[in-house]
Amino acid sequence: MARVELVMPKMGESIMEATILKWRKKPGDRVELDEPVLDIATDKVDSEVPSPVAGVVVEILFPENETVAINKAIAIIETEAGSAQPAASPAVAQSTPVAAAPLAQAQPSATSGEQQATGNDQRFYSPLVRTIAKEENISNAELDALRGTGMEGRVTKKDILEYVANRGKQPAVATPVAPSAPPAPAPSAPAVSISGNVEIVEMDRMRKLIADHMVMSKHTSPHVTSFVEVDMTNVVLWRNRIKDSFKKQYGENITFTPIFIEAVARAIRDFPMINSSVDGSRILVKKDINIGMAAAMPSGNLIVPVIKNADYLNLAGLAKTVNDLATRARSSQLKPDEVQGGTFTLTNVGTFGNVMGTPIINQPQVAIMATGAIKKKPAVLETEQGDVIAIRHMMFLSMSYDHRIVDGSLGGSFIRRVADYLEAFDTNRAI
Repeated sequence: MARVELVMPKMGESIMEATILKWRKKPGDRVELDEPVLDIATDKVDSEVPSPVAGVVVEILFPENETVAINKAIAIIETEAGSAQPAASPAVAQSTPVAAAPLAQAQPSATSGEQQATGNDQRFYSPLVRTIAKEENISNAELDALRGTGMEGRVTKKDILEYVANRGKQPAVATPVAPSAPPAPAPSAPAVSISGNVEIVEMDRMRKLIADHMVMSKHTSPHVTSFVEVDMTNVVLWRNRIKDSFKKQYGENITFTPIFIEAVARAIRDFPMINSSVDGSRILVKKDINIGMAAAMPSGNLIVPVIKNADYLNLAGLAKTVNDLATRARSSQLKPDEVQGGTFTLTNVGTFGNVMGTPIINQPQVAIMATGAIKKKPAVLETEQGDVIAIRHMMFLSMSYDHRIVDGSLGGSFIRRVADYLEAFDTNRAI
């Protein structure tokens, strides 16, 4: 018999730990090759961890709800003697598996806690933590003074966001005080009076992450929102005419979302500064157009899968990608790299019957666009014979943008260009 360690997989470049949500197997259960053993969660996405071998689970090393560093053993699987060499499952495959040992060695050891507390230069900070620190002008000394709640004292996203929220209310580095003068307690949130006619609902893990991200975004970027009204009649008539033949030819439903994404990608090529992020005093203009689309999950939470290089896909390719990502988002089957790398986000508030919204920027991007419900309305049309009133399919577009680098001229021109592309949609366009 051979004993194989099931390790916590690396779920993305910036992911250094994951939380065990649920064990699907218990000690004594048999597991097949690539069969899911447990569900895990990171700051980015939930995922299954498949078994790299066929055998019997003999030991589970961490309980549910425990946060574990990547490449750390989380279970032991006993296999038949002489069985095939373990292979990485597609869901957690890595390009260079042999790098696991050096990565594990690079983690701070359990005996290095004192060095970390004193600001050792080797203290590890994830790229996400460093990005937030840069955006908030947090010095290295402040970072070193933060007490982390992650594995082996590492500073997590939650730690640094809490520090940002309380910054200025209390000193970043504790200073010695006389024994007779104890430090003042940290400010706490106002007490909330709860009567008997109140239902208390605890936030789930994803809702807490969304809440932290939204607060961080509003704190980071001065938001400005612009609106335009779009005549969607050409798009609606074209879609109604070709949707059955499109389904027959490509095996995919054609929704409005891929049409919106196509128009946004074209407008980004016209105004590339919208496709950027801020790094201190530098503007990083992204060459790749990776458009995230907010997707609602059965729990009511939102997740943003990303369509990479959207400007290189035709409508059929966009429709297939949109449908695939949306379907797997609803069933929590997205891979970590499918929710990373976005450069611009689109959200459809019209799905809920809303005519417009003021979305919050998905950091570190600098703009997010919302599409409202398409409704029939009377509108004035200019014709050769004069102005007439006609029934048209109208929709509001709204876009929130980071006023640090996107001024009203750029933001307003960009959203107007998206509207122009939608209004000029060719009703005779071939599929």
